[in-house]
Amino acid sequence: MSREAAYNTGLMRPLELLTSDPLAFAMLAVSLVMALTLHEFAHAYTADLLGDRLPRAYGRVSLNPARHLDPLGTLLLFLVGFGWAKPVQFRPEALRSKRFGAALVALAGPLMNLLLGVLGVVALRIAVSTLGIDEVRFGQVGIFLQTFISINILLAVFNLMPLPPLDGSRLLTIFLPPDKQKIVYFLDRYGFFILIGLVLFGGLTFIYRIANVIASFIGDLVF
Repeated sequence: MSREAAYNTGLMRPLELLTSDPLAFAMLAVSLVMALTLHEFAHAYTADLLGDRLPRAYGRVSLNPARHLDPLGTLLLFLVGFGWAKPVQFRPEALRSKRFGAALVALAGPLMNLLLGVLGVVALRIAVSTLGIDEVRFGQVGIFLQTFISINILLAVFNLMPLPPLDGSRLLTIFLPPDKQKIVYFLDRYGFFILIGLVLFGGLTFIYRIANVIASFIGDLVF
């Protein structure tokens, strides 16, 4: 698999890159750490803005990756390509908006990743204008930016899945009518097991492909 293909598919396990292409591994690692750190920071900062000081008390309103990365989740991310960061603890009852507050906190993470993806696209466009298409497509700067964009789009798409403990599950409480709230209770109870089933039986490949299509579309627009 070529370096460009390895970056764009999002399906290669990060640890495999360590032996096949150490520089590619380093770029992927930096992209993952930045994406996860800013994702969790966005949750904490939004909760703090909405009146809940608990994330600040736990030191989560910070750009320090050590505050947000879970050791086991990070290790598994590099070993098997699936992991997690430390979830941000907050109190929905302490937020100013009782109906929308929790959903806004949940939505902040994926929106941060989308924003980072957009900023990556802007940087990629500037690089194309400055360095030229071929240099960006196959050069180190361009490959890093493509990796950064793909990782952030992947995290945004994945976290919007309506399965606890993912962020998308919080949105169901707003958009589902009252007579359908039993769906929320069911997912709260069994969503984690459904998510594990997706991981174990290859269902996440579909999510990777959706994210990769979006990333490729953005790349085509830039080039």
